[in-house]
Amino acid sequence: MDLEKKIELVCRAPTEEVVTREDLKQIFENYSAPNHYIGFEISGKVHIGSGLMTTLKIKDFMQAGIKPTIFLADYHAWINGKLGGDLKKIQEVALGYFKHAFVSLGLDETKVNYVLASKLYDDDYWRIVLDIARSTTINRILRTVTIMGRKETEATHASAIFYPAMQAADILKLDAQIAHAGMDQRKVHMLAREVFAKMNQKTFAAVHGHLLPGLQGMERMNPEQGAEDARIDAKMSKSKPSSAIYIHDSEEEIKSKISKAFCPEKVIEGNPMIEYAEYICMRDKPLKVERPEKFGGDLEIASADELKKIYSEGKLHPMDLKNAVAKELVILLKPSRDYFANNQQYIEQINSATISR
Repeated sequence: MDLEKKIELVCRAPTEEVVTREDLKQIFENYSAPNHYIGFEISGKVHIGSGLMTTLKIKDFMQAGIKPTIFLADYHAWINGKLGGDLKKIQEVALGYFKHAFVSLGLDETKVNYVLASKLYDDDYWRIVLDIARSTTINRILRTVTIMGRKETEATHASAIFYPAMQAADILKLDAQIAHAGMDQRKVHMLAREVFAKMNQKTFAAVHGHLLPGLQGMERMNPEQGAEDARIDAKMSKSKPSSAIYIHDSEEEIKSKISKAFCPEKVIEGNPMIEYAEYICMRDKPLKVERPEKFGGDLEIASADELKKIYSEGKLHPMDLKNAVAKELVILLKPSRDYFANNQQYIEQINSATISR
């Protein structure tokens, strides 16, 4: 595969930004199989924003010859108080339910390297963490705490100061040439790139993906917020069941959640149904809308631009769009539903962990 095709695959949606494209080009020129990593805190159930969107992107990376790693960030989850701050429980869920969520979507261990973070943490790792901390300031670290889902002004434990330095150290320790995350993690990647330059460490390309909005959309956006903060607040969240479609939801649950979703007529901006269609359902094929002849008959929409045009013109009813999106999600998530139906112990594990926290 030629260089431009590899770059195109990395930049393909849901990628929103690559920092920088030139760094990415040089990485492909110097590495036949660059190392990639994406890290996840271990907390609640895996939804389509984190699970399905990540899987689609990792498959792009693999097609480009990149070696992917899913980093099960147990210490990060512990620092951030996830699952009640019970480290043992976090680790059990990491290697159980959470890992198998991605396996259920087709990313088994023959395709992806799964790493439990704490297994990587030796004396050399903690030296790197301290070296990173020596190369920046407390104020600069504090400006990145939003990566933990917290505001800069929000009171939090002192352990939060270690979190960004550890996340940057993970990149070095894993020898990752490509760091992959949602746009909400951008700040720590920019910190890492700054610090690595001071430490005379080789840089990496940061690939930032689109944040899929929750089912409630962005209709309650605070007018004083910036666009980036508003999108982060409105993203699909595993801690807000009403905002999320989980990868193992039943057909009935998917259809019910979609039917109640925010989807104002003729409105494109902040409409989750438009985004689910664009970034998931229409990624590799047209969107098929089934409707009675009296309402225009069946419709095949070839592109996201066409979808936005006809929807904004009122030529597609919200319920018809919802039905089309729900039908596609039911199909796409069938492998995960089937996997967990045959491995109920993992569902019981996450249910127990989240109920008892």
